[in-house]
Amino acid sequence: MQNKKPFRVIISGGGTGGHIYPAVAIANELKVRQPEAEILFVGAKGRMEMTRVPEAGYKIIGLPIAGLQRRLTLKNLTFPFKVISSVRAARQIVKDFKPNAVVGVGGYASAPVLFAATSMGIPSLIQEQNSYAGITNKLLGKRVNKICVAYAGMSAFFPADKVILTGNPVRQDIVGSQNKRSEGLAFFGLKPGKPTILVIGGSLGARTINESTAAHLKEIQQKGYQLLWQTGKTYYPKAAEQTATLVETGIKSFEFIQRMDLAYATSDVVISRAGALSISELCLVGKPAILVPSPNVAEDHQTQNALALVNNQAALLVKDVDAATQLYPAAFALLQDKPQQELLSGNIQKLAKPEAAQTIVGELLKLIK
Repeated sequence: MQNKKPFRVIISGGGTGGHIYPAVAIANELKVRQPEAEILFVGAKGRMEMTRVPEAGYKIIGLPIAGLQRRLTLKNLTFPFKVISSVRAARQIVKDFKPNAVVGVGGYASAPVLFAATSMGIPSLIQEQNSYAGITNKLLGKRVNKICVAYAGMSAFFPADKVILTGNPVRQDIVGSQNKRSEGLAFFGLKPGKPTILVIGGSLGARTINESTAAHLKEIQQKGYQLLWQTGKTYYPKAAEQTATLVETGIKSFEFIQRMDLAYATSDVVISRAGALSISELCLVGKPAILVPSPNVAEDHQTQNALALVNNQAALLVKDVDAATQLYPAAFALLQDKPQQELLSGNIQKLAKPEAAQTIVGELLKLIK
C-alpha cells in the first residue's frame, strides 16, 4: 500500500492579535487531528505575526505588503509596487509549497495568498472574524470555496451557499478560566475581597482607553478597586511611572498580559476594544464588559461588532469620543450593580462558540478530501 502524503496547508494573514490568535488556534487544532500535517504561515514583513507565529512553533514567510494609508502620504506611492511584488511572491510560495488548501484569516498578507491560490485552483477558505466584512474579503468571497463567519447574517456580504457560522477560534487556555480565580489572584498578587477591573486595549494598545484609565487611577484606588491594565507597547513606560506608587494597592500596569486566562479569571468588569478576538474571548469567559470600539479601523467594524452584543443586552458600549468623560463613571456604576453584571454575564455567555476551531478545521478537511 502506498503511503498517504501528509496534508499541507498555508495559513495567511495577521497584523494584529485579532488575526494571529485565531490563525494559530486553527493550526493547533489541525495538528491535533492530523499530527503529520505540514503548516506554513505567510504574513506581512515587519508585522506582529513575524514574531508571534514562530513563538507558537510554526514557520512563517513574510511578504513585502503594507496597507494603504488613509491620508495622503509617500507610503501610498509605493503601495501598488508592494502589491504587485507580494502577489508574485505569494504565487511562488504557493507553487513551491504545493498546499492541499489555503486559509486566509484577514490582514494584509491574506489577499495576495488567497488570490494566488484561487487562481491556481487550490481549495481555499476565509475565516472572517468581524460582523462587518471588509472590501478585500468581500472580493475574495467570490473566489474561495468556503467562508467561516462569527456572526449571523453574513450572507449580506458573501454568497450564502458558502457561508458557515462557526464563531471565532480563541486561545485554548481561555476555556475554563472561570475556575482559576484563586490561581489568578495569587499570580497577579491581588486581594480576594476587592473588585477588579481588567483593561485591555487590544494587542497594540488604545490611546483613548489608556488616557482615560490614567486620569482615574486615584479614584480607582480611593474606591478600593483593583486594576489590571494592559497598555500596549507605546504607552507602557508612562503607565509604569503612573502606577509605580500604587502597585501595593493592587493597581498594576503591563505592556502585554501573557496569562490572559488568569487576568479574565480575576476580573469583575472588563473594559475592552471591540475587536473580534476580544469579543469572542469575552463571550467564552462570560464577563460583564464595557466596549470602546476603535474608530481607526476599516469600515468602523468594531462598532458593528459591539452593537451585535449591545442589541442582545450582552455588553455596554461607550464611544471612543466619549471615553474621557463616560468610561469610568460607567465602569464604577457597573461594579456597584450586581443584577446588571449578572444580566450581561448571562447574555454574553449565550453567544459563545467554544468549538469554533474544531468546526473550521472540519470544514477545511472536507475541502481537502
